[in-house]
Amino acid sequence: AAGDEFAAQNPDVKFTYSGTGSSDGIKGATEGTYAFGCASRELKDEEKSGLTELVFAYDGIAVIVNDENPVEDLTKDQIKAIYTGKITNWKEVGGEDRPIAVVSREDGAGTRTAVEELLDFTEQLKPSATVKEGNGNVQSTVSANPNAIGYASVASAGDTVKMISVEGVRPTTDTIQDGEYKVQRNFVLVTKEDTALSRAAQEFFDFATSEQADSLIREAGAVPVKR
Repeated sequence: AAGDEFAAQNPDVKFTYSGTGSSDGIKGATEGTYAFGCASRELKDEEKSGLTELVFAYDGIAVIVNDENPVEDLTKDQIKAIYTGKITNWKEVGGEDRPIAVVSREDGAGTRTAVEELLDFTEQLKPSATVKEGNGNVQSTVSANPNAIGYASVASAGDTVKMISVEGVRPTTDTIQDGEYKVQRNFVLVTKEDTALSRAAQEFFDFATSEQADSLIREAGAVPVKR
């Protein structure tokens, strides 16, 4: 979204984006294949050598339940236990005596990867979980089932579901920007330390990290950095 807007404002610039994943973006920045790379996670220690990271947005991920559900807060361990099938009834986490209907995103979805990594249950999703494509389908499923739990990007979570607190912290722009809310990941621009950016690339960086890009970031379902 930022690239399209930047190119529209600068018709002499051709902006090409390839959504090939964080690891490829980091590798391309390291090898100089790309003017810069993008990553939706922090760089691993073995990837950091010779690279500079610039966080330009956050993906806050809301844990959502049905409006009728009295549960207001869960710990990270409780959410993990629910998604792996160790906790199966809402009464085990302070709710009513009802079975928990687990709703997850499809395999390969960035939000699913982020949730499973952040809560440490990669490839451990309970087999009976309902899998839906897209934030909207997850929300409509949770909205229609009083027993359901799901997750969606904070910026796209609508009024038809209830966002709960995690470890006592509600997902808001402020708690995400301050790092208090823990179910979130960084969106990062990655460059090679010893290679100067081209004029166009530097101008894009300046644009993407300015207030001009904030509305684009919000519309794309993310949270801008705190200024």
